[in-house]
Amino acid sequence: MTPELASSLFETIPMPIILIGADQTIVAMNQPAERLVGGHMRGRHYITALRQPNLLDKIERTIETGEAQHARYLGREAERETIYQVQISSCPLGAVLAFTDKTADEDIGQIRRDFVANVSHELRTPLTALSGFIETLRGPAKSDPIAQDRFLTIMDHEAGRMTRLVDDLLSLSRVEAEGRVRPKEPVVLSNVLSETISNLEPLLDQAGATLDINDQSNGAAVVGDTNQLRQVVNNLIENAAKYGKRDGTIHITITPPTHEPQLRADGIRLVVRDEGQGIAPHHLARLTERFYRVDSHRSREVGGTGLGLAIVKHIINRHRSRLQIDSVEGEGAVFSVILPVFAGKDALKDSLS
Repeated sequence: MTPELASSLFETIPMPIILIGADQTIVAMNQPAERLVGGHMRGRHYITALRQPNLLDKIERTIETGEAQHARYLGREAERETIYQVQISSCPLGAVLAFTDKTADEDIGQIRRDFVANVSHELRTPLTALSGFIETLRGPAKSDPIAQDRFLTIMDHEAGRMTRLVDDLLSLSRVEAEGRVRPKEPVVLSNVLSETISNLEPLLDQAGATLDINDQSNGAAVVGDTNQLRQVVNNLIENAAKYGKRDGTIHITITPPTHEPQLRADGIRLVVRDEGQGIAPHHLARLTERFYRVDSHRSREVGGTGLGLAIVKHIINRHRSRLQIDSVEGEGAVFSVILPVFAGKDALKDSLS
């Protein structure tokens, strides 16, 4: 097989392919390989083109022994690092390198490792506190009712914190499991808001928060999952109560159905605005990451798990909707959920009857 024929065959293969000739120069490569190492490397020695010691050692071994080898290759595409598994095989012309993109697999692995590390860290602190208090209650505070009452109160707080974390982890897992199934039922957003507010009254009283509700939807329905939308509303109002201004007002608006360019369809917006300190611009893009906190100390003080907005994001993604976060420091934060309007009027009447 000539280098010209090899080049023609390589162009039919979607992964990067490089052919190294008997003179150890690159004699053929397809377009994906040109994007990876540069088309100008054709005709140059493979050491000049690839430059990564582990890969070079494996290529040399294949050329000398004829044995197939595997190696990793680190590339770069659009300012992003990429990771390839390279299969190096011997052929009559020299050696063929086939690059399989493993970047997504590596990213998933890193996400899993980070997730386990974060969960372990979140659980370690309350568990350490509980162990310390148990030891104290068995020892120095064994006969001290005042100390016992104080320590048991703190232990109850820490146990509640772990319970909330486990509950949020289970919620996140359920949402992710249903992520590919799009909801199809009509949900009246006004009803969801009313039910959620009644459940949040103790928290709102504790924060001294007042609600200012402006419902313009006139009973219009969105396409959704009632329980999950209730969780979205709950998490957004709970965040506003915990991180907004003490004794402040939480402004909640439901807009009338209107065309939403982001959905390319008619939609309804649920907007929750607090009067807190606001969020610095560099935090906004990361707010929906798991365990990401703007103020870790304050978040733990108010019982936050760092998963509330991550759950909101996954629910919104499942609903093929949009979440928009805006904030000006010193003027509070605005969370807007844009949901598609339910178009089946007959089905809506049936659901409300």
